Amino acid sequence: MMIKSIVPIKAFHDNYIWCLRNGENAVVVDPGDANPVFDYLNKEKLNLVGILTTHHHPDHVGGNKTLLSKFQVPIYGPKKEKIPGITHRLEEGDQIFIKDINQNFSIIDIPGHTLGHIGYYNDKLLFCGDTLFSCGCGRLFEGTPKQMYQSLAKIAGLPDEIMIFCGHEYTEAN
Repeated sequence: MMIKSIVPIKAFHDNYIWCLRNGENAVVVDPGDANPVFDYLNKEKLNLVGILTTHHHPDHVGGNKTLLSKFQVPIYGPKKEKIPGITHRLEEGDQIFIKDINQNFSIIDIPGHTLGHIGYYNDKLLFCGDTLFSCGCGRLFEGTPKQMYQSLAKIAGLPDEIMIFCGHEYTEAN
């Protein structure tokens, strides 16, 4: 069974924690806060089966350890960054298959916002964290303008049909 839906779980002021659902299984992307994830999973009667992490900032990883206290699941994340609870360190060229939601992802390195930032993509989806937003891109906290430019060019080179899921709602601010 493929992903049936992708639902934004709002956190903090403007974060998105993306929930990929199929049946009663769910994977979350960048859970900076565990409480809204717990609330959503309980309300929808879902079983968490994995966590995808794009980069090390607390508003994207702050909920990892708390989620692990209830769900013993794999946490995928960038090889080049220190992330609490990470079990699978990934870099460009790696591929993962999440059996419980029947979903494949390829990994791309998209530094600029942070040095080890990664994205998860397939022929339909891209989870790009804080690299690309509607009407803008992420701030350069660790990377260089050249790295961000190259990362944005890499994203632009993906097929036009891909739906992009970013880590924040910055449309109005951008």
